[in-house]
Amino acid sequence: MSYTTKIKNEILNIEGSKRELIAELSGFVRNNGEIEENTLRLTTENKEIKDRLFEILNKLYETKVEIETKENLNFSKNKLYVIKVIENLAVILEDLGYLDKNKNYSSAPPSYIIGGNEEIRSYLRGVFLCQGSINDPKTSRYHMELLISRPEEAVFVQKLLNIFDLNAKILTRDKGYMIYMKEAEKISDYLKILGASNAVMYFENIRIYRDKKNQTNRLNNCEQANINKVVDAASSQLKQIEKIKEHMALELLDDKTREAVDYRLKYPEASLKELSEIISLETGKKITKSGLNHRFRKVKELSDKFEKE
Repeated sequence: MSYTTKIKNEILNIEGSKRELIAELSGFVRNNGEIEENTLRLTTENKEIKDRLFEILNKLYETKVEIETKENLNFSKNKLYVIKVIENLAVILEDLGYLDKNKNYSSAPPSYIIGGNEEIRSYLRGVFLCQGSINDPKTSRYHMELLISRPEEAVFVQKLLNIFDLNAKILTRDKGYMIYMKEAEKISDYLKILGASNAVMYFENIRIYRDKKNQTNRLNNCEQANINKVVDAASSQLKQIEKIKEHMALELLDDKTREAVDYRLKYPEASLKELSEIISLETGKKITKSGLNHRFRKVKELSDKFEKE
């Protein structure tokens, strides 16, 4: 079962007031409903969604509802359930904000359907049930999308989402409009708004694991980079010392610098910080990493002179 299906099945169990059920059904009908020959058709391949629609329609309107199944043409093994509403259709569609008082399609539902936050959440649940999907957080990217066919509905749904500061955006697609979110924190907030508590816990656990893993990888990469720098620096210093030894010119260095050279030869893999601590400990004379670096600059300068010659 996909992550999206688990989310939908979870929010289908949410009990709501009459106003909330109207808002949920409105969100579904406005984004899934097809009207033909005085019949409203709602289509889904999810049996639980079919049962929820049947229950709400009967509870709110006590209307006759027919259900039929047909083959799914989208290469899915699941059959499609078609819920057909025939009786009291005009009254139902007007009540749900699909039609206005003049029986024309309404570009947005009336205010009473989305009058408060709970009704807005219910409307968004209805939209998600028919048009939404969310990537499993185990995948390589965080992504939530809603595919909306009508431009005015897409803008309306985006505004509802952004009431909750979700930073939802819209892209034009061949068959409509895609409202999407890619920020993990916003998707998690969206799941909370839908009321999918279990999905939120799963999402957050995976997100925390991924964040820690990425942080560990960054630290490991940083540590490896530092090791490489230490190795490269020590290797360069050893080559410079060899160049000076080839010309039997170590005596041209002052005593402190020759001391640094001796310790570098003795501890070829030590970092400058480690080497400064070793020298300080063994000689009883404190030297800092910066001071030791200054001595090796003298080694480099002398080596460079021989290199040029």
